[in-house]
Amino acid sequence: MAGDLPRMGLGTYSDTNREQWAGCVEAALETGYRHVDTAQVYGNEEYVGEGIARSGVPREEVFLATKTVHVDVPGPSRSAIVDSVEESLERLRTGYVDLLYVHWPVGCYDPETTLGAFDELHDEGLIRNVGVSNFEPETIEEARGILDAPIFANQVECHPFLPQEELRAYAVEHDHWLVAYCPLARGEVFDDPVLGSIAEAHGTSEAQVSLAWLLSKENVAVVPRSTSAGHIRENFAARDLELTDEEIERIDAIEREHRLIDREYAPWN
Repeated sequence: MAGDLPRMGLGTYSDTNREQWAGCVEAALETGYRHVDTAQVYGNEEYVGEGIARSGVPREEVFLATKTVHVDVPGPSRSAIVDSVEESLERLRTGYVDLLYVHWPVGCYDPETTLGAFDELHDEGLIRNVGVSNFEPETIEEARGILDAPIFANQVECHPFLPQEELRAYAVEHDHWLVAYCPLARGEVFDDPVLGSIAEAHGTSEAQVSLAWLLSKENVAVVPRSTSAGHIRENFAARDLELTDEEIERIDAIEREHRLIDREYAPWN
């Protein structure tokens, strides 16, 4: 089995009001979350670090992940990547992150240079684990052939309308995590009749059903984002929702296929 990772994490993507994440992270850690996910381009690392500090939860109990190399930042050179991660650590108020992702395998991403910087950071103990994000099997294979450190996780969009069967099977085969971003399809799960009927049967929400479905899958973790303390608690409670095999099969059979994050430069295009 892939290394230890709290399977329910807090996603923190937002293009506005970045300051709110200090309170959101604090609330999530007080609820019981122990996995927080951010990225350099989110522009909120300092607030994520502030939230961890305010929570009073010891740093070593929090699995903290961030991302670098996004289209045209921080730059193609190995030193630029190392410098950018050191700056992230300062903003996050920590001496290391538990997981560093390559955010996108495009633009300034150069496999040898980028992954060489990741290996250097791993060797120095500034990152505990190496991850990739928005990678397809072919780009993961290439990265595995270059890296000295093992790949710990691949973070991709994954929800009932984009189940990512191939990438999930690949994660199991190669013993790494698939971390699902947009696990609630940016709210579209609330409009699906299958999820709605299952939620009604359990007296819960479509959000909890969607998260429980993902958590029923091998080697899958989730990082739903929420700025509401109530929704943060509700998402966390999905860990205790047990779906029947028949309910899981009904969700598996949803025919709608919808990708929300579909950049022109994405490796699947």
